Amino acid sequence: MSTLAYRRDIDGLRAIAVIAVVLFHFGVPGFTGGFVGVDIFFVISGYLITSIIWNQRQAGRFSFVDFWARRARRILPALFVMILAVLAVGWFLLAPKDYEELGRSVRYQVMFVSNILFMRQDGYFDVASDLKPMLHTWSLAVEEQFYIVFPLLLTLLSSRLKHWRLALFGVLLLSFGLSVWAVAHHPEKAFFLLPMRAWELLAGAMLAVAPRSHWRLTTTGAQAVSLFGFGLILLAVFAYDKSTPFPGVAALLPTFGVIALIWANGHRQTLVGGLLASRVLVGLGLISYSWYLWHWPVFVFASYASVEESGPVEVAGLILLTLMLGYLSWRFVETPFRERRLLAGRRQILVAAGFGVLVLGLAGQALRWTDGLPSRLSDEALQYAKGKEWRPELMKCLADDKTPDDKLFCRYGDPAIASSKTLVWGDSHATALIPIFDDGAREHGVSVMLASSPGCLPVAGLEYDQTCARFNRRVEQALKPQSVGDVVLVARWSLYLYGDVKGDLGHALKKPGGRYDRTVAEQQLADGLRARVQQLRAGGHRVWLIKEVPLQPFSPPYRLSRLAMLHRPTADVGMDVAVHLKRQAFISQLFAQIAASDSGVAVVDPAPRLCDSSGLCRVELNGHSLYTDDNHLSEIGAHFVAPVLEPLFKRMQAQAALGNGNVNAAK
Repeated sequence: MSTLAYRRDIDGLRAIAVIAVVLFHFGVPGFTGGFVGVDIFFVISGYLITSIIWNQRQAGRFSFVDFWARRARRILPALFVMILAVLAVGWFLLAPKDYEELGRSVRYQVMFVSNILFMRQDGYFDVASDLKPMLHTWSLAVEEQFYIVFPLLLTLLSSRLKHWRLALFGVLLLSFGLSVWAVAHHPEKAFFLLPMRAWELLAGAMLAVAPRSHWRLTTTGAQAVSLFGFGLILLAVFAYDKSTPFPGVAALLPTFGVIALIWANGHRQTLVGGLLASRVLVGLGLISYSWYLWHWPVFVFASYASVEESGPVEVAGLILLTLMLGYLSWRFVETPFRERRLLAGRRQILVAAGFGVLVLGLAGQALRWTDGLPSRLSDEALQYAKGKEWRPELMKCLADDKTPDDKLFCRYGDPAIASSKTLVWGDSHATALIPIFDDGAREHGVSVMLASSPGCLPVAGLEYDQTCARFNRRVEQALKPQSVGDVVLVARWSLYLYGDVKGDLGHALKKPGGRYDRTVAEQQLADGLRARVQQLRAGGHRVWLIKEVPLQPFSPPYRLSRLAMLHRPTADVGMDVAVHLKRQAFISQLFAQIAASDSGVAVVDPAPRLCDSSGLCRVELNGHSLYTDDNHLSEIGAHFVAPVLEPLFKRMQAQAALGNGNVNAAK
């Protein structure tokens, strides 16, 4: 047993952390930086765990097995119950792909590595975060990894080194340095991985092992430090937002805030400490772990099942529901295990934990093996859900640095045509149009080459990383008038204008303070696209600029599948054309100006095929989704908009009929 004295103010601090996280996730106004609640938990965990280990080591009673058994007793029962409930609800609600991904995340979590999974999924084709019921377990995985490694590290350093505290502080600085570096270069790793997060846990650990004879605080000093620490936390909660580079340097505010509060109230009872020790906050702090476990799945499933955006009343009701579930979990799951009323022995809890890991891991893997059990859904819902999938052949056309030169282009149509080929060049939106070019090339007896790379605009200087820059250079090298006639440029152009660009380019387009500079982005896009068009025209190529399809505010396959499962109509689902036109206003103006200044440039707009006279940009056609997600057309959608590219195919057909390789003859 631990001899660590109970501190009500720390439970109150837990309450502040979980309140911040819950209100942030539910979109309550003001709590834009509520995600720092996780960092508060990290520091508290580092302090408490290290205090327990160190006190027991000094008393000669520390056991690694006992420590890990206590951690299993504290964490796993409530976690396993939540996972079982999520799997049960997912059976009735989730589309096959989402249920399969849920199984995958369950398997990773019971192996304590879900943070690695979610870090890897932080990519271009990733499922939206509000469709991942287990996403919040990344922080548990970080703590579980810390609990495995840290006791060994502390024991090794303290038993072998005279100045082991200094060595431990060195590890903290190393982790902090990695975090600062990764925020700038690999933000997904900075956010999810233990090496970049360990310094926050180690900050609490350093406080726990600091010599007690140093830094004695007066009452006035304790009040000041406590108030200062609380202010740092509140500043982070209310001033940070999703655009804040995090963790890195920004995480110093909540980390120092927690350290200041724990330290100051360890010397004297302060006014802030008294607030934190209040009955309400302590009560919320006691159930904070279970509340944290349940709040995110409730949010995800509510978002998944809801067709319209939740209003304030619905949000308040959902928050109360998560609080009630958290209390029930604490009362009937956490408490019996922590008080050893269930599986009291060390061996019992460890065997049960191993059995739970095995069963849940196999259940998760079974969902992967069975592709999310599609037989659960009605035929209509399943048909909509299938719209999420692209054929493997399409995915293979997405190039990267590992793509060899002979595989850089996907080729369609008549392979015997050696000249006057048309090149389609762009990002994944070019890939989405493959069904059009494949069918059109065969039907018209022409040849099409396609080069696409995820997130890469076909414009020099606008590449968000070096992979895109190298891809564009490789395509440029293949552009020869004698082998390529028309060039079709396709991209999600507005991605560049609305703050969604990643990497160094995204940072370069931000004003001081992290806000996206729209004016600079528009000017750079205009200059870059004009330069690309001029380059292509100078090389003898006719240029076709393809505008974006309407970008939906939701994922149509999910929305349509959910509506079908709820037996609700799907024909009137879509976005207002006015919203689309507003988002595309600058792009439309730019394309029109470029085309007006050069008769060798044509603009193609697929939106009129998707937006009807009622002002609705549709997402459904005869029981099929026209989109794979909120911005990519499905194969059905591509075929539906195919008529807008008929002028291109007729021109290509005329060029091929000339048969003399003169790409200018049909201009």
